[in-house]
Amino acid sequence: MSVKSPAPERIAPAGTPRAPRRVGFSQRLSRWDVKLSPYLYISPFFILFAITGLFPLVYTAYVSLHQWSLLGGQGDYIGFQNFTDIFAQPAFWRSLRNTFSIFLLSSVPQVLVAIVIAALLDQNLRAKTFWRMGVLLPYVVAPVAVGLIFGRMFADQSGLINGALGFFGIEPIRWHVDALASHVAIASMVNFRWTGYNALIFLAAMQAVPRELYEAAIIDGAGRVRQFFSITIPQIRATIIFVVLTSTIGGLQIFDEPRVFDEAGRGGSSQQWMTTTLYLYDVGWGTQRNLGRAAAVAWLLFLIVVVIGFINFAITNRISTSGADRTTTRTRRQRRAAARSSRRSA
Repeated sequence: MSVKSPAPERIAPAGTPRAPRRVGFSQRLSRWDVKLSPYLYISPFFILFAITGLFPLVYTAYVSLHQWSLLGGQGDYIGFQNFTDIFAQPAFWRSLRNTFSIFLLSSVPQVLVAIVIAALLDQNLRAKTFWRMGVLLPYVVAPVAVGLIFGRMFADQSGLINGALGFFGIEPIRWHVDALASHVAIASMVNFRWTGYNALIFLAAMQAVPRELYEAAIIDGAGRVRQFFSITIPQIRATIIFVVLTSTIGGLQIFDEPRVFDEAGRGGSSQQWMTTTLYLYDVGWGTQRNLGRAAAVAWLLFLIVVVIGFINFAITNRISTSGADRTTTRTRRQRRAAARSSRRSA
């Protein structure tokens, strides 16, 4: 019985171009999955942002270029007349002054105190969870409740703060009359709510710092203060920039605290604590009832927030980078000095 062996495969001579291999549908689908799946995963965020963020922003710009009253609806196209009318109103400039004053009195101390609290919580404390949850409790309280409580505490006649000052023989402060005093009171409400929240963000960043750096610093004889400024601050640079930007955005858009600081919610009898968002509300739904001007105020506030945010980002990034560069330079010098001493001893 004879057995036929399979025919040997024909070997193509050298230099013959190879026939292209056909790619199946499953392989093409697999390639598409690798290329497109990352974009599909992040697409829900951009879709929601386009619906709830980008479209209202563009539509607000469209409204700001038209006559648009609360009762009459859309009117004629008037260009930048709404912006001109806003610039001509002294209340707008007064609201900007109040906004920047409250922003500086709240955001700057808030970030500094939050870093200090986070550094304390990063130490070996007993009942760490209790203290960490304790600093977050003010953030859970509703802004209206905080405003009502602090409004009674800073009352002009029978407030708790003036009562404590009177115990030491200090004249009562007119918290609801003087502009600077009202700004301090409102800034204290903002700091009460947001300091603990920012402290936990800083704490999370501090816990990610490698502990070997602190151990090496202790061996070199560095104290806690030196470790804080030479290791902790440069290592949490990105978090500091993030907190500064978010505090800037929130501080320039403050609304709840000044709105409930008194019963009227108009920013004071002389508009001494009326912020830009309160002014926007008054223009659109208050005395003027002009949605076109309100949209113009919203766009002006948006541009101001963007400009101040970029300025804060540049300043914070430069300070943090310079601190990190100084630390790196100091480390290099120490390494060079150690190498020189080892050579001399050898």
